[in-house]
Amino acid sequence: MGKINVLDFSVANLIAAGEVVDRPASVIKELMENAIDAKARQITVEIQNGGVTFMRVSDDGCGMEPDDLPVAIRRHATSKIKDASDLEAILTLGFRGEALAAIASVSDIRILSKQREAEMGAVLEAHGGNIVSLTETGCPNGTTVIVEALFANVPARRKFLKRDVTEAQAVTQAVERVALSHPEISFKLIVDGDIKLHTAGDGKLQSAVYAVFGRDFAGRLIPISGEYEGIGISGFIGRPDNVKGNRNYQNFFINGRWIKSKTAMAALEQAFCSYLAPDKYPTCVMNLTLNPARVDVNVHPAKLEVKFSNEKMIFEAIYYTVRHALEQDEVRPELKIPGQKKETPTAAQTVANSRRVSDAFAPVRDHREESIARRQIGISTPPASTPQPPKKDAFVRLTAEEYVREYLGGDKKAPAPTKSSAPSTPTPPSVPASTPRATEAPAPMPDIPTDIPMPSDADAPPVRETDAPSAPVSQEREQPTAALVEQPPIPADELSAQTEQAPAVPDYRIVGEVFHSYVLVEIGDRMLVIDKHAAHERILFEQLKEKLHSTDPASQLLMLPIEVMMMSDEVEVIAEYREELEAIGFSFETARNTVSISALPIGIDAGAAGDMLCAIADRIKNNTGSATLTRDILFEKALYQGACKAAIKAGRIYAEGHVEWLVAQMMKLPDITYCPHGRPVAMEMTKQNLDHQFERS
Repeated sequence: MGKINVLDFSVANLIAAGEVVDRPASVIKELMENAIDAKARQITVEIQNGGVTFMRVSDDGCGMEPDDLPVAIRRHATSKIKDASDLEAILTLGFRGEALAAIASVSDIRILSKQREAEMGAVLEAHGGNIVSLTETGCPNGTTVIVEALFANVPARRKFLKRDVTEAQAVTQAVERVALSHPEISFKLIVDGDIKLHTAGDGKLQSAVYAVFGRDFAGRLIPISGEYEGIGISGFIGRPDNVKGNRNYQNFFINGRWIKSKTAMAALEQAFCSYLAPDKYPTCVMNLTLNPARVDVNVHPAKLEVKFSNEKMIFEAIYYTVRHALEQDEVRPELKIPGQKKETPTAAQTVANSRRVSDAFAPVRDHREESIARRQIGISTPPASTPQPPKKDAFVRLTAEEYVREYLGGDKKAPAPTKSSAPSTPTPPSVPASTPRATEAPAPMPDIPTDIPMPSDADAPPVRETDAPSAPVSQEREQPTAALVEQPPIPADELSAQTEQAPAVPDYRIVGEVFHSYVLVEIGDRMLVIDKHAAHERILFEQLKEKLHSTDPASQLLMLPIEVMMMSDEVEVIAEYREELEAIGFSFETARNTVSISALPIGIDAGAAGDMLCAIADRIKNNTGSATLTRDILFEKALYQGACKAAIKAGRIYAEGHVEWLVAQMMKLPDITYCPHGRPVAMEMTKQNLDHQFERS
């Protein structure tokens, strides 16, 4: 007797169902794709207990005739294709006719459907793939599929399901991906009675991104758009400050279908080279449109992986589109200050807040009377002939005696000075410019009387606000900013030529430098905080990169050839792309498992030649780069390492001319936003946000 068994049809269905349906999320994905193929404009997904006990997908699509319902749950029954020629250019998300059959074979299913022109709809009920009933019923236009008791007849599969929360998260992710791929459709997700997602369906991708990922993520995106060799690319990429620790936020869509593609991921990540840290991954929502005949979606049971007829073109289309968007981006990250939650004031706080405005400049009196009283002992008053500090014409710091009189109700008349405490020739504070002294010029900065003890920061007397400007600052401390430095006159012809070529530089003012690391610059109603090391590093890197691409590639001959051991398939790749490799400066001969290099591109160390050639071969073989792109990326890594070492260092003191030159370069190059390591070069804060922090808005 033979050992080969012909399986029963029901058993074969269960085996086939395992390739298409492995958890509730895969059921939801297949049903949503059917709704999209039915030209639906509103799709509602509802699950309970992670989808294990109940799932419902409703749409307002074209619907089905009653006679089509029993056929729909049969294997290889579909309305998407008719013959083999249709497989050459698949335009729909579903086409195999396996989804409904697989779902029906492992669950209890009900399908309600009605066409717009029909007066009545129909409902089909099936258990474990066996049709129980088909009756006429009233229902809205479109189709509703209800799936219950998933894997009830396949206990081996049911026990491998995760917790309800985990399965619900997988369903949510599946709905989010489909919602991003079709922003023209309104999606609603209901989990255990709560609405988790609801997209507008207005056709705007940014609206769908906002609904799925939230305001913060959607506000830090760069739009991309381009076409390369018949491949259209659109969507968004995350700015370098909108990166993640994994690839979960990389969403690629081919003709409206969410896919996984190593080629697309490699192109995106290599385009972000010199824009983000090595341990971070860029984010994107990217749509690729191309001729369906150039992509095969029938290589994976769940249709998650595809094959392209030309992987190199896909890689270069994504790489150059993303790189161009990054280089053109001029948006700097916003400097955010965490807001403090306002608490409801208590009764005591309400009384304290009702004091007069002048009291706002005085420290709190509680537990401080003794300290103030101790500090007033031994304080002397300047002689009567000495002018008193003005109270209405300048910003001056009150003496401790004035503080006691003004705010604590002390004696209006201070004790007479003693010989030991009164200075022999006290230096008066500066007087307002409106009342100059006739016999003596006003002092540029007030001196502190020696008989007044210096208070601690906590006990410092308040500052009084007056109308006149503060004391003049000495001329030695005034420094011209880059925007105000006087330049020699330029001839008219040269001026017109420069005006046509040079980019418009906004008016700015260098406020100063803090911590010898950050430069504060005022531009209109904005403030920039520039990291001087990161800014100088990026400027040097861009200059070096421009020189690299402005010269023709040249070779340096080697006295002795370099023998590089390679696998046979790598040697074949090197030989196949000989012309491209020689164009960037290589000269070599190939053997079975060896490549003999006789010339290198200028700038490449002989010790690194083997590693570079192996990297080029690996990327070409895996469709993750070309020889030219790999050369440029490796060169860029070497360039920004050198730029990092050559840039000015944070925390060190440099001449002011360095800072002025640095800021001037930043103003000329608004697209300098991130250093090659992915750190922000400058952060921005508007006056409106700053006013909001001080509750002035």
